[in-house]
Amino acid sequence: MSASNTSLRRRFVVLVSGRGSNMRAIVQALRDRKLPGEVVAVVSNNTQAAALDWAREQGLEAVAVPHKEYASREQFDAALANAIDSYKPDYVLLAGFMRVLTESFVERFNGRLVNVHPSLLPAFPGLHTHQQALATGVQWHGCTVHFVTPVLDHGPIIAQGVVPVRSGDTPDMLANRLLELEHIVYADVVQWLAEGRVRLDAMQRVHVDGVDCRAFTLPS
Repeated sequence: MSASNTSLRRRFVVLVSGRGSNMRAIVQALRDRKLPGEVVAVVSNNTQAAALDWAREQGLEAVAVPHKEYASREQFDAALANAIDSYKPDYVLLAGFMRVLTESFVERFNGRLVNVHPSLLPAFPGLHTHQQALATGVQWHGCTVHFVTPVLDHGPIIAQGVVPVRSGDTPDMLANRLLELEHIVYADVVQWLAEGRVRLDAMQRVHVDGVDCRAFTLPS
């Protein structure tokens, strides 16, 4: 999957649509931990995304590829892919990017496209995951960082985090609790990627060198 040579400096492009809280956690982890990697660009389909303003304040390249300017998903994805490729990334990180990507886009970045989804996949793919968790009555909810495949919210799982579901929870309360954990999980996954420790076996299962357990909970 990824070279084991930790002397390499990995290049990350982060895709966002809104405020980009996971993107911020990724940028800060790379800097604070002095990891062998950097976010070389933040790209959004939304020209008004707050994440772009924050990225520029941090001195990062921040660009918009507005999806509304394209007549089809295929045309938008082609333009987005060309913009991403101009930065020569090792990995493309989806961090609250609210667009369903075409199969051709996913295949173009096969093995390099990573997403965080707010559920314990394969449970609750798609939207409204917190409402689904409460409606179903599960006692644990969570997030999944995974490699992206053409099947929506599917692909080899890199790491997962779990939070308890409490009796008085609303979808917003559950979402806020989970978002705190997402930041922790995604930052650690990016560290593993930056250090060249993530690989896939012949069965498309993820292994991370030096990590025995890739399950997370919130600090007590």
